[in-house]
Amino acid sequence: MAAAKTGDTVRVHYTGKLDDGSVFDSSENRDPLEFTIGQGQVIPGFEDAVTGMSPGESKSATIQPEQAYGPRREEMTAVVPRDTLPANLDVQVGTRLALQQGGGQRLPVTVTEVTQETITIDGNHQLAGKALTFELELVEVV
Repeated sequence: MAAAKTGDTVRVHYTGKLDDGSVFDSSENRDPLEFTIGQGQVIPGFEDAVTGMSPGESKSATIQPEQAYGPRREEMTAVVPRDTLPANLDVQVGTRLALQQGGGQRLPVTVTEVTQETITIDGNHQLAGKALTFELELVEVV
């Protein structure tokens, strides 16, 4: 069987874990993830880990933040006056919001702190700054 290479469409079962062992995502009880290597459909480190695998092969790969969701960037956090939000919006730590940017783009943010006067929002990806370990099984090269 040929090893997966750039340009191949592959189907992969995976379980992603953080350093503490907690699972953040998995294809368990779902169809395998299908993507084309080299198309940027998944994080670069995931593509790199699958490249060279043969169908039926399993392995574990740890991906550093630079090859995953990047480092955490403090400039992606902001403290905003609470009265800039609609009065009827129930905002709590963990609430996900989408901010409208100048060009009409929407930026997903997470509320990380709430006081009477302000809320703190974080636009970093939830996995930014974290090493990710994946248990991978290459199911097939399509």
